[in-house]
Amino acid sequence: MNDITENPSAEDIAKEKGAAKMAQIIYFLYLATLVIQIAHFVGAVMAYMNRYENAEWIETHFQYQIRTFWMFTLYLVIGGISLFAGIGFIIILGAAVWLIIRCAKGLKFLTREQPVPNPTTWLW
Repeated sequence: MNDITENPSAEDIAKEKGAAKMAQIIYFLYLATLVIQIAHFVGAVMAYMNRYENAEWIETHFQYQIRTFWMFTLYLVIGGISLFAGIGFIIILGAAVWLIIRCAKGLKFLTREQPVPNPTTWLW
């Protein structure tokens, strides 16, 4: 928002709406990861590119998305390594459920134009 006045300019409002739309697209890319694996990486690149110079409440979404990328990747690696032990599939399935819940939570706050309360959490 505009730091000088309390009333945001039309340019600030347009920039905020654009950043919110980008955050929404990234959440949907993360959900598409369950079908198209490359979408996960595309979403992470987009989140890194847009994480600064936005309204503070939107920046929490980009931080949350970046953390989601790294944690989901970690869970997939652990699941992949554990496949030979017979529990890897369960870990990967749990990671997919975890991803869906995080994206749903993020989209809920985004549509309400609210920040993510704790963007660094490992939970949902």
